[in-house]
Amino acid sequence: MSTSWQQWIGRKQLASDCISKSPLLAMRSTLEGILGCPEEQTVPPLWHWLYFLDKPPQTQLAQDGHEKRGKYMPPITLPRRMWAASQLQFLLPLKVDDLVTRESVINSIETKQGKSGALAFVTIDHKISAESGLAIIEKQTIVYRGQAAGKPARKKVTEKADFEKTVNPTILLLFRYSALTFNAHRIHYDREYACNEEGYPGLVVHGPLLATLLIGALQENYPEGIIKNFEFRALKPVFDLTPFTICGQNPDQEGHVKLWISDNEGDLCMQATAVLKKSEN
Repeated sequence: MSTSWQQWIGRKQLASDCISKSPLLAMRSTLEGILGCPEEQTVPPLWHWLYFLDKPPQTQLAQDGHEKRGKYMPPITLPRRMWAASQLQFLLPLKVDDLVTRESVINSIETKQGKSGALAFVTIDHKISAESGLAIIEKQTIVYRGQAAGKPARKKVTEKADFEKTVNPTILLLFRYSALTFNAHRIHYDREYACNEEGYPGLVVHGPLLATLLIGALQENYPEGIIKNFEFRALKPVFDLTPFTICGQNPDQEGHVKLWISDNEGDLCMQATAVLKKSEN
């Protein structure tokens, strides 16, 4: 790890927001036809990503659409950035009109040498609180890679799904999710940039969108369950060129659930686990 990056470990960022209803309605409209999203007064799991959005000025954006590094995120020189994984605990529900705060702390910065070259992993701890108390704890991992995309390692799906749903990732879906999360990363909407600059075959489906679809499918199949824990890890990019499949297994006796996403070639693209608790109502 570059010694110049060490000073970013422990760096904090505080943000505040109000759980307004408009983003929730917009997300339901975006996912209409993919998942059933009944209107509620609470924020569904992972929809908290619609809030606390970074809004850097246009002049502070880098070529890839992200905010220039060195302000909060360390000035890692590897050009390609992806959301690699998250681990979440859902402690209390967030409700419409709640005033909420988020404390973010850079926990670690690690470098590794992968098959395609150098990698840098930045882990950020988030704590989201409402007036009723601590609501969500999240550990987010962001990975930085070299310029050439290369071919990711392929791992075939070997598990048998108890429920599954096929999704066609249209450019409209990707554009609307980018707009909802104020995400200007060009790999999600600028095909010329994604292919010519970052070496992808098509537009990249957002990792958090895939995770949201996984947890949403779980809720569809087990509406009586309360999701207490959820974690996911991205293994291979999903592109807008072909459909992908959301898959899951039935919960075991302890409420543990295995979930994953496979592409049209049967490759494992994202794997996740959740812990369900039965509703007391």
